[in-house]
Amino acid sequence: MALAQSFKPRLNNAFKQLMSVHWWMSGAYLVLFVTGTFMSQLDRSVAYRGSLYDFHKSIGVISMALLTWRIFLLLQVWWKKYTKRSPKFTTAWFKTVALHSSLYLLMWAVPIAGFLLSNSFRPNNVKFFGIVLPDLFPQNEAMVEIGRSAHFWLAYTFLALIVLHLVAQWKVVRANWRRLSNLLKPRTA
Repeated sequence: MALAQSFKPRLNNAFKQLMSVHWWMSGAYLVLFVTGTFMSQLDRSVAYRGSLYDFHKSIGVISMALLTWRIFLLLQVWWKKYTKRSPKFTTAWFKTVALHSSLYLLMWAVPIAGFLLSNSFRPNNVKFFGIVLPDLFPQNEAMVEIGRSAHFWLAYTFLALIVLHLVAQWKVVRANWRRLSNLLKPRTA
């Protein structure tokens, strides 16, 4: 038993927190993609369309807060890891850093483009569960279409990189899927 435990990977607290935030964010992005796709297809006459947009924007604000926390934790993990030893600058390392850097950039850019769209359309148009947030951009009719296009294309580029991330982490995805499947199986007594 003691021998088996000695071979378990040692995870520090900052890494555990980083992974916890990772899963919270992945859930938030799933909600954002589903609601964003659904609400963009709704006719303007649908009564709950505005509420759905407000919910989508609120989850977007949460994702930005989680992103800030995640970057802080990531810097802690990197500091602890790379002050002990320098990274091995292999092709795989550069690919991983490029993919993750692109993901982080898009995690920031997609909601900023959403703010541009919302603020350009109407002032005080972003609420966090009913609390009006300050505008980041001035109202500007000419920027509405630019904001809409940027939000759309950045979001789907982000989604494509998420798929690449899933493919790169396929072993982890399969292991987590197995764990989830086992958890959801009905237990027979």
